Amino acid sequence: MKRVTTTVRLSEEKARLLRAIAGYEGKRINDIINELIDEYINRHRETLELLSIPNFLEECREGLEEIKRGGGKKLSELDD
Repeated sequence: MKRVTTTVRLSEEKARLLRAIAGYEGKRINDIINELIDEYINRHRETLELLSIPNFLEECREGLEEIKRGGGKKLSELDD
């Protein structure tokens, strides 16, 4: 897998704690961050799947605007 370099800005306190935890666990900070990113992606996989549906995001935005204008249906009016 090709790797890229990126910068993460942390408060000094978070960086200090992360270094301490990494040292205690015998891990590299990079490995910890990659693990956290993997967990985050897995938790949000459903969102990624929904966003891959053609026009899904646009339909959501249009629906939100319709609701803001007072349109849309009540929950009791929706099909099961």
